[in-house]
Amino acid sequence: MAELPEIETLRHDLEREVAGKRIKSVEFTGMKSLARYQNRKQVAARLEGVKVMAVKRRGLLLLFKLDSNEYLVVDAGASGHLVRAAAKDAVPPHTQAVITFTQGGQLRVVDPSEGGLQMAVVEIPQLVEEFPELADHGPDPVDDPMSWLAFADILRRHQLKLKTFLTDPTVILGIGPIYSDEILWDAGLRADRISNALSSQEIRRLYRSVVETMHDAIKHRGTSVGDDAWTDLAGRPGGFQDLLNAYGRDGLACKRCRGVIIKKKFGGKVTYCCDDCQV
Repeated sequence: MAELPEIETLRHDLEREVAGKRIKSVEFTGMKSLARYQNRKQVAARLEGVKVMAVKRRGLLLLFKLDSNEYLVVDAGASGHLVRAAAKDAVPPHTQAVITFTQGGQLRVVDPSEGGLQMAVVEIPQLVEEFPELADHGPDPVDDPMSWLAFADILRRHQLKLKTFLTDPTVILGIGPIYSDEILWDAGLRADRISNALSSQEIRRLYRSVVETMHDAIKHRGTSVGDDAWTDLAGRPGGFQDLLNAYGRDGLACKRCRGVIIKKKFGGKVTYCCDDCQV
């Protein structure tokens, strides 16, 4: 599943590749990506002829700002891909939408695992009304930089296990299973430590790890692991998987203490950690 670094990488690429381009036509291949609508042709009609002014991100949502005072909102879900292509290129299986631009070229929206990718067209002032979860999310560690003191205040206002704290979007936005494990390994903290019981030194370490891990992952254009691994707008994998210290490394030596990375259940899901040096 794409987390904040992958979506931010897509946003940056889309801003470069499609901002300023006018949409000629839109073809939805079915209704799976349009759960809130009854008629795909009516949705396509709202997009055809309009210009993409900019591409923004709110949490894990991609927002194509249109000159019609609307957003095309894309939620990639668990396995969605956006691919820039030429019209002559073969359309891959599981393509949900094909957006063709007047200046040539297409944007294909693909969901190979049918993992919940969704698209919507909303008036800009109605964005939060249409997506109410945006009104109740925590700070974005990339777009809303904060001091370690502000971060400490958030930690102390909650009584959550650290893995839960990091992956709850109402507390902090955009961190999922991969980066939470990496952040906790880097900070040397166990997933089951309680957020409001950390020392000042541990808070500083966790804060630094959140900031550095997210920015490093963006620098390396995200992480591509598992089936239907995430790829960028050109279909290329990210590079951060080569730098992972915990996630997916069960049975391998810890890069810090030479103990063994283990995989264990946490809250019904899997977490990767080193029991020897994460305390």
